[in-house]
Amino acid sequence: MTPNGSILAGRPRWANALLLFTAFMTFVYTPWDIFVKPVEQDQEVWFGLLVTGWAAKATAPLHWAIYGAFTWGLWKMRPWMRFWGTVWIVQIAIGMLVWNLTDPRGTVIGGLVSGAVFAWLARLYWRAGRVFEES
Repeated sequence: MTPNGSILAGRPRWANALLLFTAFMTFVYTPWDIFVKPVEQDQEVWFGLLVTGWAAKATAPLHWAIYGAFTWGLWKMRPWMRFWGTVWIVQIAIGMLVWNLTDPRGTVIGGLVSGAVFAWLARLYWRAGRVFEES
């Protein structure tokens, strides 16, 4: 804890928002997805490609490990989070484009727009990520 008593103090708001998201995914959603959600309903998306059923169930622990690592990295503001956080957001941008081009529910415009939004967020993250190196 920091001197003012808040465990979230000392980080930029965007880092706290990402920390809360990754902590939710690490401690709530992904364990529920792995241990409670029926196999028939399970879905995971990897690089924009949807996997379902047992393939989703089998790959969910990798998502869990990624979210766990990012939660730790954001909690401790580890310097490697600048690079790997940016890589993560870039792969989301690519995944959004791929999903929109390969899934019947997607559209080319949707893929271009969502891909561009996440590419822009990756750029902002990289630039703001200098806070990981200031400790």
